[in-house]
Parts: sequence; C-alpha cells; structure tokens
Amino acid sequence: MVAKIIDATEAKVGTNIMLEKECFAVKKMDVSKTGKHGHTKCRIEAENMISGNKKVFVVPGHERFEVPLVLKHRAQVLSIGDKVSVMNLETFETIEIDCSEELRSQIHENSNVEYWDIEGFLVIKRML
Repeated sequence: MVAKIIDATEAKVGTNIMLEKECFAVKKMDVSKTGKHGHTKCRIEAENMISGNKKVFVVPGHERFEVPLVLKHRAQVLSIGDKVSVMNLETFETIEIDCSEELRSQIHENSNVEYWDIEGFLVIKRML
C-alpha cells in the first residue's frame, strides 16, 4: 500500500521512494536546471531499505515516485535460528523474520528489537 505519490524534485534526503518495485531511502540528491527548452534533471543516490545496496540514477524532474508505507514496530526476540522469531509488543503476535548476520550477532533471546514492515516485507532494523 503506497502512502502517496511525489515528483522527483520533491524528494529530499531521507525520503523513502519506490523504484522498480523496491524500496529505497534517498541519501543524496542534486537538481540541475537546464536551459531554455530543457527539463530539470534530478540525480538521486539511494540505498535499498532491505538489502542495503546503493543505486545512483538520473531522472527528469517531473518523474513521479511512489512513497512506500513503512510501519515501525517493537518486538521481543523469542528464539534465534535460521530466522529470528519475535513477538510484537503491541499485538502479542509471533512472527518469524529474516535478519542480517551483523544484527544476528548483537541480539539474543529476550532482547527487544525494532522491525519495519516495508510494503509487506519484514526486516529487523536495530536493537533497542
């Protein structure tokens, strides 16, 4: 579910956008205004919110992007295996979420974490 649609010139650092059905966070943005009959061009450096891969692309200023709905939740870690089993602290539902190796080494059972629901994809972002 998309929160809203914005033009490329409206995107600022920290804005979340969808590109090719993937969610990105804008890290750097340059807007260049062209001459008499040209269009504004936007050079955007973005980082994938799930995998962390960086992407640089140039689009016309009137290009439209969808802003993804990102829900942030707190949870308690129940067990750590192939996937991390967590319990949402508001709804008390149990969920299994993939976790990066970097975070997996930091978390332990009964610790609290923050996970994000990014357009239906769940990812653990940080330890609380």
